[in-house]
Amino acid sequence: MGSTRVFEINPDEIDQKAIDEAAALLLDGELVAFPTETVYGLGGLGLNPASASKIYEAKGRPSDNPLILHIHDFQQIHVLANGVPVEALHAAERFWPGPLTIVLAKKAFVPDATTGGLDTVAIRMPNHPVSLALLEAVGEPLAAPSANLSGKPSPTRAEHVMEDLEGVIAGVIDGGPTVIGVESTVVDFAHGKPIILRKGSISKEALNEVIPGIEDATSNHVHHSPGTRYRHYSPNARITILPADEKETLALLQKEMNAGTRIGWIGPVCPDPDRMTWSFLANDADAYAKEFFSLLREMDRQQVQHIVVEPVDEVGVGAAVMDRMRKAAGI
Repeated sequence: MGSTRVFEINPDEIDQKAIDEAAALLLDGELVAFPTETVYGLGGLGLNPASASKIYEAKGRPSDNPLILHIHDFQQIHVLANGVPVEALHAAERFWPGPLTIVLAKKAFVPDATTGGLDTVAIRMPNHPVSLALLEAVGEPLAAPSANLSGKPSPTRAEHVMEDLEGVIAGVIDGGPTVIGVESTVVDFAHGKPIILRKGSISKEALNEVIPGIEDATSNHVHHSPGTRYRHYSPNARITILPADEKETLALLQKEMNAGTRIGWIGPVCPDPDRMTWSFLANDADAYAKEFFSLLREMDRQQVQHIVVEPVDEVGVGAAVMDRMRKAAGI
């Protein structure tokens, strides 16, 4: 692979020529990263096994980790899935386009290479003018996991994609920073009672208004979801989530700094800003969701060795933030 081409597209003023050029690369079987409202996705033809294999190879992603098919037309759900339950239709009608992925029984033509060998398919319609324009130009679903090396923090800016995949993929559409910053909520409708497989910005409370009594996944369910089976979101530095016993943690950090360890702090109040690399982050779940992955990457650039993160309340998108935080910390 040669150089990675960057297409700069203003989401408020779509450059159709650039969209068509990026679509042509995808139709030729190449990979192109593009912005969604959640994170940047690594796009490839979702119904082409060779393109799916390229995605796994580029990311270093295990091939049994299913990919999400992105669509631009609501009716495509019936093309890709068998026997769509009425609850799934209600959820899609309420939250699409938007950060909701639904898992359904797949049609036979949907390749196993895309679904990680499962008999289900994960589908969503993104709420971003660039991704919707690209999907329409391609004319078929795109598989698009997060456009990062597997295990690394998800990309919320085009430069994050380039950090991980420059020279590996054919192109990236730079549509500016993403709005939400954490991956979509994933709900399984294929195995009886709807189950939340992955937390996202669409909260359990919001889903419960459409699907009363919806439940969180157990360890028996999560293998049906993209992005839940392997180590995720981790920077090079180790991460500690600030526990309730703050004094003991701060004493240990002082010992580490005295021994020469570079400490990073993410949160609203840093206890030692003169000695720690402090990334201010307001105590607000939406702010955490939008900036957390980006700040992890910034800490890596500053060669921080140990990152301490202040937690947020697990309400609304805060539940998704804490889920990603724990995964990044290896908890």
